Amino acid sequence: MFGSFYSSAKLIYVATIIYYINSRTICGEVFLVKKVSILIRNGLVVTMDDKRRIYNPGYVAIDEDKIVGVGRGDGADKYTAEEVIDARGSIVMPGFLCAHTHFYGELLRASPWFAKIDPPTDFMQNLQRIWWALDVLLTHEDAYAAALIGSIDFVKSGTTMFFDNISAPNAIEGILDHMEKAVNEVGLRGILSFEATQRRSIGEGIRGVRENERFIKKNNNDPNKLVKGAIYLHASFTVTDELFRMAREIANKYNALLSIHVEEGLVDVYHNLERYGIRPVERMEKLGFLGPDVILVHVVQANDDELAIIKKTGAHVAHNAMSNMLNAVGVPPIPKMMKLGINVGIGNDGYIFDVFENMRSTYLIHKVWNLDPRLMTPQEVVEMATINVAKMFGVEKELGSIEKGKKADIIIIKPEYTPTPVNEQTVYGHLINTFNGRDVRTVIVNGKIIMRDRKLLTIDEAKAVEYVHKTVEKLWDRLLSKGEYQLDVLELPKK
Repeated sequence: MFGSFYSSAKLIYVATIIYYINSRTICGEVFLVKKVSILIRNGLVVTMDDKRRIYNPGYVAIDEDKIVGVGRGDGADKYTAEEVIDARGSIVMPGFLCAHTHFYGELLRASPWFAKIDPPTDFMQNLQRIWWALDVLLTHEDAYAAALIGSIDFVKSGTTMFFDNISAPNAIEGILDHMEKAVNEVGLRGILSFEATQRRSIGEGIRGVRENERFIKKNNNDPNKLVKGAIYLHASFTVTDELFRMAREIANKYNALLSIHVEEGLVDVYHNLERYGIRPVERMEKLGFLGPDVILVHVVQANDDELAIIKKTGAHVAHNAMSNMLNAVGVPPIPKMMKLGINVGIGNDGYIFDVFENMRSTYLIHKVWNLDPRLMTPQEVVEMATINVAKMFGVEKELGSIEKGKKADIIIIKPEYTPTPVNEQTVYGHLINTFNGRDVRTVIVNGKIIMRDRKLLTIDEAKAVEYVHKTVEKLWDRLLSKGEYQLDVLELPKK
C-alpha cells in the first residue's frame, strides 16, 4: 500500500518537473512550450503563403521534417529547440524550386569543344553540333558526376527541389539510379527523368520511356524518398504519336508528371506543320497528351490559339530566360500567359544554376522585349521560383511556402552588404535586384540542415569537385577525339 503511494507521488513529482522545464511564466500566467528540432528566430520571414505574409522579426519552428509554427517575434514563448538559429539580419524563406534543368549541361561549361566546332547559326545546329554530339558519349559515371555537381550548385544558391532530365541514348537503362545516388548524397529533393527521343530509332524512344517507368515504380510510392521519377519526352519533332500515347498511358497509371520541350525553336513548329498539318500544342491536345500534370518547357513560338489550349488543359509552362538568350531562340510571351492565368515557373535548362541570376533575367527580358517597363514585378518573379513551381510539381500542399504543416525546405539568406535597407516593403526588390547565390548561408531540406554558413554538411565538397573535374576531363577527351555532328540518323542516305 505505502509502496504504491510513494510510486504515485514520484510520478507526480517527475511530471511537475517536466512541466516546469517545458513552460514559461509571463505576467503570472504559465504557457506550455513545445520542444522542436530547429527554431529559426529573429529573421525577416518571407512566407510566400496565400496572403504573402512577411514577419519582421519572425520565427520558424521545425520538428523533424515539418514546419510546426511560423509567426512574428522570436518564438521563445512557444518553443524550445535542440538547435536555435539566430537569423538576425537575414531573410528566411522557402527554398527555391527549379522548374526545368539538365544536370549534364554543367559538363560542357567552358568546354574546348566549342572552339573545335563550326559556330552554330540557329537552334537546330546547336542540337546537332553541341548537345547531341555530347549526349551520345555520356556514360553512367558522367551522369553521376553531372548530378553531383548540379546538386552542389543548387544547394549553394538556395534551390532545394528541381526537375531534371538527361539525354544519354547509349546509357539508358539504370542511368537514373546513378543520378539518384548523387542527389541523395548531397541531400537535395528532386525529380529525375530520362529524355525519351526517337531521333535515332523508334525503339530507343520506347526504351527511354521504360526507364522512366522503372524509376517511377521504384521511387514514387515511397514517402521516405526525396527523389521521384517522371516521364519526359524530348520534343514533338523527335517523337511519334505512339510515343505520346504511351507516355500519357504510363503517367495515368502511376499518377506521374509529364514534361516535354515545346517550340523552343521554329524547327518544332515547321516539323509538325509539314507532317501533321497542325502546330505542336494542337497536336498534343489532339493526342490527349495535355493536362494539369504536364509541364511544357520553353513555349517560345506559341501563337494565341496554342496559349488558349494550354490554359484550357491546365498545363504549366517552365520558362528558361537565360537559356533562351544563349540559344538565341527568342522570348516566349510569358506576360501574356500570366494574364491568361497559365501557371509559369522558372527553370534554368542546364545553363546557369544560380536562381537569382535566372530570376533577374526573367524580370528584365520581358520589359525590353515588349518595350514596357511595367511588365513583371519582383514579387511575381519570386512567386515563379517558389510557389508556382510547387504547383506545377503537384506539391503545393507540401512545399513552396513557409506554412504550418508543410515540409521544412527552408533557406536563410544573409547578404554581406545591401545599398539600402531590407524590410517588409523592400525584400522582394532586393531578392531580384541585389542578392545572388553566394548570399545563401544556410539550407534546410526535409528538416535537415545540409548547408551551414556555406559549408556543405553532407559531403566533402572539395573531394566531390575534384572527382567531377577528373570525370569531365575524360569526357572532354572523348568528345574531342570522337565527337561528331549528329544529324537525322533515320533519314541519312545509305552508304
